[in-house]
Amino acid sequence: MNSYETVFILTPVLSEDQAKEAVQKFESEIKTWGGKIKHSESWGLRKMAYPIQKKSTGFYFLTEFEADAQVIADFELMLKRDERVMRFLTIKMDKDHLEYAGKRRSKMGQAKAAPAEA
Repeated sequence: MNSYETVFILTPVLSEDQAKEAVQKFESEIKTWGGKIKHSESWGLRKMAYPIQKKSTGFYFLTEFEADAQVIADFELMLKRDERVMRFLTIKMDKDHLEYAGKRRSKMGQAKAAPAEA
């Protein structure tokens, strides 16, 4: 199995609960196809560089997972068909990308733990 990272933007007309529900649906589909979710992040509602579908903001999400190539084809087809998804990008992670992602996650973990200790 290969490691992949997908970033997708959901339409801002959704509530935060609806956006989280959509992400859970996508992750559960990956699992049913035999993939494994390694990490998932919500970047929240952000302003985009240019309007998409006449909207200037969107809910950004990042998901790292391991899966076979066929899972990627099925997953991207599902994202294309879902009207809540405005854009997405899936990247196959190489060893350097995996190392960087691990360091970034550990930094985020330390940053979240530091305010709790203070």
